[in-house]
Amino acid sequence: MPPARSVPSKRVAPKARSTSFDPAIAVAFGKVVRKEREEQDIAQDAFAVLADVDRSYYGKLERGERQPSLALLMRIAHSLKVPPGELVHRVEKAMKRRR
Repeated sequence: MPPARSVPSKRVAPKARSTSFDPAIAVAFGKVVRKEREEQDIAQDAFAVLADVDRSYYGKLERGERQPSLALLMRIAHSLKVPPGELVHRVEKAMKRRR
């Protein structure tokens, strides 16, 4: 009986992890929020406290490095005294201008 030949196994690349992070949305959100905050003359640190967001995390949101959850988006909108739907609308407009 001939020796068993080993069959080379195919390496299958791991599946990419699904994520809801969208860099374009994150950057547009950050720009919109920063603009509104600055127009209201609120310092970033003070706003983070007002919105009950960790200061460093809030900075990452404004830089587009993070994307807010729905609950956080609503807290930020209320802290800016902007309806959440209006904030989302502004983000959509900012994304269209960017294209």
